[in-house]
Amino acid sequence: MPLTHTFRMTVQDRAARDPAFRQAMLKEGVDALLAGDVPAGKAILRDYINAAVGFGPLAEATNIPAKSLMRMLGPRGNPRADNLFQIIRQLQTHEGIRLGVGEEASAG
Repeated sequence: MPLTHTFRMTVQDRAARDPAFRQAMLKEGVDALLAGDVPAGKAILRDYINAAVGFGPLAEATNIPAKSLMRMLGPRGNPRADNLFQIIRQLQTHEGIRLGVGEEASAG
């Protein structure tokens, strides 16, 4: 289901004023990718980029054209691993954070 313009504006407004919210969006997008939910991960990263960075500045930082970035993270996009990791690296740098992978305790 597509998000409404009002909801997108609410997310962008919150991201503009709340660094913890931006960082949580970025973490949630990467977590979704790592959990194998690629469509959700790409959608969250796309929303994060729109709210926090913009595709133009990200294109300059990654040397990947903005239209290519938008396609990669679109619903039918299929980014190569090297491009995806380059994007994530730049987004972490933008936020001033470093995400890591940890083990979850298994139940049972």
